[in-house]
Formats: sequence, structure tokens, C-alpha cells
Amino acid sequence: MDLRLLLIATLSAVLGGGWAQQEGSICIKANAQSCGECIQVAETCGWCSDETFLTVGESKSARCDDLESLKKRNCDVAKIENPRGSISIDENKPVTNRKKDVAEKLKPEQITQIQPQKLTLTLRSGEPQTFELKFKRAEDYPIDLYYLMDLSFSMKDDLENVKNLGTDLMREMQEITSDFQIGFGSIVEKTVMPYISTTPARFINPCTGNQNCTRPFSYKNVLKLTDKGDEFNRLVSEQQISENLDSSEGGFDAIMQVAVCEEQIGWRNVTRLLVFSTDAGFHFAGDGKLGGIVLPNDGRCHLENNTYTMSHYYDYPSIAHLVQKLSDHNIQTIFAVTEEFQPVYKELKNLIPKSAVGTLSSNSSNVIKLIIDAYNSLSSEVILENGRLPEGVSITYKSICKNGVEGTGENGRKCSNISIGDEVSFKISIESQKCPSSGKAEPETIRIKPLGFTEEVEIVLNFICDCQCATEGEPDSKKCFEGNGTFECGACKCNDGRIGRLCECSIDEVRTEDLDANCRKDNGMDICSNNGDCVCGTCECKKRENPAEIYSGKYCECDNFNCDRSNNKLCGGHGRCECRKCICDANYTGSACDCSLETSTCLAKNGQICNGRGTCVCGICKCTSPKFQGPTCEICPTCPGVCAEHKDCVQCRAFEVGEKKDTCERDCSYFQLIKVKDLNQLPQPTDQSFSLAHCKERDANDCWFYYTYAIRNDTKEVYVVETLVDYLLTARSLFKC
Repeated sequence: MDLRLLLIATLSAVLGGGWAQQEGSICIKANAQSCGECIQVAETCGWCSDETFLTVGESKSARCDDLESLKKRNCDVAKIENPRGSISIDENKPVTNRKKDVAEKLKPEQITQIQPQKLTLTLRSGEPQTFELKFKRAEDYPIDLYYLMDLSFSMKDDLENVKNLGTDLMREMQEITSDFQIGFGSIVEKTVMPYISTTPARFINPCTGNQNCTRPFSYKNVLKLTDKGDEFNRLVSEQQISENLDSSEGGFDAIMQVAVCEEQIGWRNVTRLLVFSTDAGFHFAGDGKLGGIVLPNDGRCHLENNTYTMSHYYDYPSIAHLVQKLSDHNIQTIFAVTEEFQPVYKELKNLIPKSAVGTLSSNSSNVIKLIIDAYNSLSSEVILENGRLPEGVSITYKSICKNGVEGTGENGRKCSNISIGDEVSFKISIESQKCPSSGKAEPETIRIKPLGFTEEVEIVLNFICDCQCATEGEPDSKKCFEGNGTFECGACKCNDGRIGRLCECSIDEVRTEDLDANCRKDNGMDICSNNGDCVCGTCECKKRENPAEIYSGKYCECDNFNCDRSNNKLCGGHGRCECRKCICDANYTGSACDCSLETSTCLAKNGQICNGRGTCVCGICKCTSPKFQGPTCEICPTCPGVCAEHKDCVQCRAFEVGEKKDTCERDCSYFQLIKVKDLNQLPQPTDQSFSLAHCKERDANDCWFYYTYAIRNDTKEVYVVETLVDYLLTARSLFKC
């Protein structure tokens, strides 16, 4: 690889503060060189636009961090760029409550079944915007039904039963809608060999024997959609069957023309139903090669005098092409086919959304019931679809259907078993992962609609691709080296070919020996103390996994995390780490700031430091002799006089007599008193792991009382024999006093 290309390829890693990939904050890892780049990384990322934010050695990309880290790093909240997305509802007509028995009838365009109708979403990368969409089936909604019939010879008896379909079907449909139109079309096959016989006699009358048939044709639009059922009956009665040679029919050619020739068919913006009636299979894309037809179907209208004129020129449509056109024109298809071909058309139904298959009796006598049942099945389900999404944009659906039933994933697009008047809703989330690849934040428009319905929701997408502060940028700024950048959002955004914190270098100067020398401390061997990279003769320090841990200094020789610790806390929790040395808070000292200079904790009751028996070191008394104990060296369990010191308090606590009888509660509550029955139950020196004093004191009545004094786990304990006694040496026994 060319050295120049190699340098460019690795440049972003260099500017990010390390050749090796650093783990940690996604914002830090992105190595964003501008505010616009930063906010596209994730919704949690912000950019500090304070000019004085960076310390020596920090790269420009250190301005991009998660919001909490920026605050902890003392970036003023007002200087944190963090634009958010939004939703604006531009058109929000409520869904229509329409009744069939109301005298005033609404026009189709006055009926609303989906709400809202138009929104504007402002998207920031990684931040989804969610809105609610409502759908309600309107009562007495208009219906257009086009009946497309296979008129090959095998459908002769079916044609007889369809001749009265117009008036009969209109009568039945009155139960569903008062606004109903019906149309009729017929199909046979492509008019070329080997699909039909092209000999003159057979072309005029393709049927054998004494049968009188009409000449073959691909598709005819016999009757444009109309509300006159008797006109349907009259024109259908005039139709004649025809014949083709192969078993499959050219139904796909006809369905394509019915879908795309809206004006000729007479489709309105209402519920559109296409009933395709046949007792045979179908040809699809590729089959036209048998007749020498290789041009793909163009999906356009080619009706002249209501007859499809390009069947000999274009191949049959593919299934996918047909699905697209039926969806584009909001047509729901009902396949009315005989029992023999049910499996084939059920497979086709699975490929065509909002379609149904009904079993046609051998003579089509059940066609009305079939249509009504299929319509009820189709209309009881709503399925949302969206148009093509811009690059990097995703959409998710959550349905809240009848009785509170929820669906997610693909099931989040649909609700079933919806009756007329039922209202269901969908939670729709749209998220952008990046700005348009063009780099321009031009609005994009997408549409969401229920399959088979003409209504749709228009959604305009705006993209946040840069920060507000960028609009105030200063091109060719003097703050950037020799005007080689735009100063925006607190930093220099370099012109093409320039790099560095102040755009002070060209790409060609990224790494040279002369510039590297400026990055070696004391002419040593290590570049940037092995904690950074030399960019334009300036050290760019590496970033740590923990964003709070920072390398700094002209040569990246400093950090704020390698100081001494106490109690597992950096600088004991009483200072800050600067350049690997603890800077202690007031009244603390030591390499780990773990030594308090405060002496109040060493002050004894007598006002002396450590009772005059020790020194105060880091806020704790260090007693001069091991025999002294306690927080202020006030205790000496084995010192002479300890028994006399506690005599009066033991006497008043145990026997309620003595000099401190009246002040006992105030002066003598500093120890725990335990009474025992005789001397043998007093603690013995050999049994204890702590200092213990045995005491024998005499009261005013020349009676003796016995007790022990000890300190165990900072608790003062006194064991006392509960009976005053006289000790007679001659009798070697104890007597009660």
C-alpha cells in the first residue's frame, strides 16, 4: 500500500490517542473530530464546546464523551452540545364515525380510517422516535368489485350462472355497504402459438364440433365499474366462451392490466376487490419464451378499445411484480377457483398479501357466498406496510389489537378479527443509525398504509447531522493554525489535508523523526512516555477504558490514577491525583492523604493531648507505654490505684451506698456491671486475653467487697461479688458482714 494511503487510513486512530483499539465508552472510541461526528455516534454522546475544556496532551476527540462523564470532567452543562430528536403531528383528523342509516352520505375522500395522517420526525442517530397510529373500520365504507372471469371453454356452464351476478351481488352487498360498484372483465390466453391455434379457421372459431365460440383474446375490459347491476347482467349475457390449447391460462396478464389501468377500469379511492374466477392454473414470467416472447412485462397499461394489445409483445408478469402492483394500487384479490386447483392458489395466496382463496363450485353457483365470505375475511384484518426506507433507517411495530392483545415483530404489523367500528392502535418506532451518506441532512419522506386501503400516513424525516453551535463557526479562523480550519463548537475543524488539534500539520508531516524529537522527554527513547502518539510534534495522549482516568502532560508523563491509595481509595478519598502525586485536602497529609492533621480526636477530658501519655499521630493517640490504653491513653488496667479509682462507682452501682450514691447515674455509667454470687465466679487472670485488675476494697462499715475491672473490645467491664463479706483468717472462711 502507498505510504500516503497508509497514513490516511490510520489517521483517525492516531488522533484518537492510540494505535491500538481502546475499549470503554463508545463515545470515546469513536475518535470524533467534530461535534457533528460526535452526536452521530450514539444518543448518549455529547460534545463539550468550552474552549478551555481540554488539558495539555488531550486530543480534540476527548471533547466527545457520554454526558455524565463530561459533567464529572467539569464541562459546564450549558456548554454540552446534546441535540435531541422530536415528533411533530402536522395533520391529525379524527377517525370517522359513519352510520349506514344516516341520511347524509359522505364521499369516500371525506372518510378517515387512519389517524394521524401526516407527521414530521426529527431523528438523531441512535435515538428512536415513537408515535401512535390508530385505525378504525368505518361502517358503510364504499366498495368497488371487479369480476375477472376465465372464458376458456371449460368455464361454459360457469358463464351461465354469472349472467345474473350483477343484480344478485348488489342486493347481497347492500347488507355491507350502500355504495357499491361492480365491473366485469374476461380472459383467455396470449394470441400466439403454442397457447392458441393460429390457423385461420381455428382462430375465428377455436372450438371443435358444432360449438360456436368467439376468437381468442388475452384480456378484455367488458364493463367499467358501475352501480348498475342490470347493465352488468346485460353485458355478461352477451359474452361467449373461447378456447386455448394449453391447460394454464393468461390470468396474470389480465390481473396486471386491471391493477394499473385505473382510469379505464374506473377504480375509486375506496375498498378495491378483484375477484379472479378460473378452473385452471396460470402462466408466469418466463413462460412467454415458449411463444418467442422474451421482453419482461413493463407493468404499464396497454388497453386500447378495452382490449390488452401487447400480450404478444411482453412476457407474463412475475409473481413479485404482480404483488408490487396490487399493493401500489390497494387491490385485494379473491381467487375463486375449483377444488382441483385449490393447493396451487393457496400457495399463491401466501405470496400475495391481503388475498383470499375460495372454492368455486363446478358451475360457479356459489360465487356470491364465496365473495361475501372472502370479503369478510379480508376486511377483518389490517396489515401495515411501509415504503422504502432511507439508508440507515429502521422501523419497528407493536400492535394493540382487540381486547388488548399485543403483537411484536412481524405480528406487530397486523391485527385480526376486527369488526366494523372496532378501533385498534399501533406503536411505531423509527430510528436512524446514521446521517444520509450524501452528508446532507435533506428531508426524506416515507409512507405507511394498511394493505388494501387507499389511506396512508405521510412521514417526513429530518436528520440531525450537526450541532447548533456549528452554524456559528468561523471559517479560516485565526484560532486555527494559519487559518487552516473552521473554529466551531470550541475546537478547530480542519480543512482537507490538515490535522492536529489546531490544524497545524499537513498529512504528509504526521510522523517524521524531526517532529518525533519534540515528543521525547529529556531526549529519552520513549515517545510521549509510551502513553500517547506524536502528532505534528505534539503528544496526543491515549484514552483509558475508564473515561475518568486521563493521561496528560506535554509528554503524556502524567496521569490521575497512579497515586497511592488508602482503604482502597485513591489518595485515601481526601485528595486528588495530579501527575501521579496526591494533592491532599486541607488538614490531611501523607503520600496517600491518609494522615489527618486534626488533633481534636486526641483531646482527653482533662484537656490534654492523649492525657499527656502519648502523641497525636494522624488523628490517633500513640501511647508512650503499652500499659496505657484507650482513645486518649486514659486507661491503665494494671496501674496501682485503679481499684481505688473505681471504688466509689462500683460501690454505688452494686450496693447503692458510698460517696457517689446521689450522683451515681451521672458519674458511674461508664462501665458494664455484672454481679456474681461468690469469689470463684470472678474472672481469673489466666483465663483472659486482656488486662484484668482484681480489687478488694473496704466500705465505711469495715465490710469488704470484691470486684474485677477490665477493658474488653473497648467495653469496660466490672464483675462484683454481690454480697459484702468479712474475711477471718483464723476460720479460713467467709462470713457475711
